[in-house]
Amino acid sequence: MTTAEFIVGSLSGVVIVALFICIGITLYLGYFQGEQMCEHFKNSSSIITSATHKHSGPYGKMQLVGGISFVLTFPRFFLKHGIVNAQDIENLPIDLRRKLIALQWCFITVFSSMVILASLWTSGVLRH
Repeated sequence: MTTAEFIVGSLSGVVIVALFICIGITLYLGYFQGEQMCEHFKNSSSIITSATHKHSGPYGKMQLVGGISFVLTFPRFFLKHGIVNAQDIENLPIDLRRKLIALQWCFITVFSSMVILASLWTSGVLRH
């Protein structure tokens, strides 16, 4: 194993740990603040806060938090298509809104890192 392979492998381990941390935070928010988030999106489309998300276990909680955090991170798209009400976004507490936006960007960063590291590993660049 070369030094480059060792570094990429170590970074992959860090990314996997970061992924589990993000999943843990998502589950925490889904179980303990999921109802609060749903209350603030009453005027928006039911796609965001579908009852199936709330009552389908851990995966449903992750979908609920992921959907709401995606809406908060990229609101223009959802406002443009009439999926979300602008007042609902404004009524969400600022601290919760910041947590959800940060969580969404963490997931984007983790998945981008996974793709980059996997591409490096499989490309054969590290063995030369």
